[in-house]
Formats: sequence, C-alpha cells, structure tokens
Amino acid sequence: MNRNPAVDKWLDDADHPLDVILRRAREIILEADARVTESIKWQTPTFAFKGNIASFNPSRNVVSIMFHRGAEIPGDHPRLQGDGRLVRTMRFTELTQLEAGRADLQAAVRAWCEWKSGQ
Repeated sequence: MNRNPAVDKWLDDADHPLDVILRRAREIILEADARVTESIKWQTPTFAFKGNIASFNPSRNVVSIMFHRGAEIPGDHPRLQGDGRLVRTMRFTELTQLEAGRADLQAAVRAWCEWKSGQ
C-alpha cells in the first residue's frame, strides 16, 4: 500500500468521532488498487491515480468520500450518490455500513484506475 505519513498525521490530529471509519475507509481505498496514492490536498486526505479519485469530506456524524469525477467513472456504481455534473459521494455513518459497502467502494476505485490506465 502507498501509505503517506502526512495522512497518518492528519488522522491522528483530526481526533474525529468517526476515526475508526475514516481509517478503515482509507485501508479499503488503498487496498483496491496498488497504483492508488494518497496525500493531503485541500486540507484532507485525497486519493489519486492519474488524477484525483476521491477525498474525505467528513462531518462530525458521517464519513463522506467525495469522488471528484464520480459521474464519469465507467460502470454501474449504485452507492455513488449525487446528481451534479461530475461529483458523486459515498457516505458512511457506521463501520458495519462501510464493511457492507466495501466491494462497491473498491469497485469504483478499480474502475477509475482501469479507465485511467487505458487513456
């Protein structure tokens, strides 16, 4: 996995009430494809491969993962929500909900990587 110490520090400093969900979401995203990297961008963890895939956008009650160009990701990804031109999100409030959505989260990340590797 392409772990970045800056993201470790961000998670430690955030002291977020949904810390366990944030950390597990990070693992799930990084495990989806070995080409995914992470950094701190826009003051939050951001995941990338040939462009920005997604960023955490957590509030106190929900872990929201914003897919910057989620509407363009090839395939069917029912957990990606939103009706804007580009942005889609996945939201999780409980660890069990995240684990239930693990395959969908990883499928969206993998689809992005496959799409971008073909360009």
